[in-house]
Amino acid sequence: MLVSAGLAAAKIIIGLRANSTAVVSDGLESAGDVLASGLVLLGLVMASKPPDAQHPYGHGRLETLSALVVGIMLVVGGSLISFRSLERVSEVQHAPAAYAIWPLLASIAIKSIMSVAKRRYGRKIRSSALVADAWNDTVDVLSGSTALVALGLTVIDPRKFVAADHLGGCAVGAIVMFLGIRVVRDTTLLLMDTMPDPAALDRIRQVALTVPGALGVEKCFARKTGLQWHVDLHLEVDPGMSVYDSHELATKVRDRVRERLDWVADVLVHVEPHLFAATLDGKHGKS
Repeated sequence: MLVSAGLAAAKIIIGLRANSTAVVSDGLESAGDVLASGLVLLGLVMASKPPDAQHPYGHGRLETLSALVVGIMLVVGGSLISFRSLERVSEVQHAPAAYAIWPLLASIAIKSIMSVAKRRYGRKIRSSALVADAWNDTVDVLSGSTALVALGLTVIDPRKFVAADHLGGCAVGAIVMFLGIRVVRDTTLLLMDTMPDPAALDRIRQVALTVPGALGVEKCFARKTGLQWHVDLHLEVDPGMSVYDSHELATKVRDRVRERLDWVADVLVHVEPHLFAATLDGKHGKS
């Protein structure tokens, strides 16, 4: 947040003094990063609160909601930047100064490092909000590069490329809007309890079946709440088992999955009779 604030101030001040729409637009986008990162930080702090009577699944959805708000902010901010940049195309403006290039170069370098660091750590802890913020930094690199090209063209030949700086500002806004739409889509899917990838579900099944007595997994569902997943598992057991024994087996499966898969917060195990075992018992009974 401190880095984004510093870059935003530098780009806006220098962009205004150098009369560059593209640099000012990129500075406004960086200013939005400060608020976006603040929302992500708030979401992570709130999501770390333990479950309570009113929120038995924890407060993890706040982390996803913060990512959704970041996406909406990007869409709105990008629209405003594009609209204002297009307005200035028809205005008579002096050519921007060449020194406006320097804050853009600094921003591209710094934001590239921040984007890689956030994305790696966000994927490590499975934080949709932190990954969204990493995409926010990625768009800074793209928007900064776009602004750099537009500014460079205008500086090289102000007469021929008189509108390039303003059109560059519009392109920056369009890039921000595109990223915002992607973040909104991804977070909306999580809020709709979209299932994880098939490989993750297969891994849950494999771990569950390592417990002696677990004969099969009929169904396996999962939904993400914050940084972890909650699993609903339909476990097949010997139909001749007592209620007590099947309950103990279900508890062992639950503990085994949580122990082996750190991204699973909890497992609700529903016990069902194994059909093949029931068929065999029936045949043996008749014989």
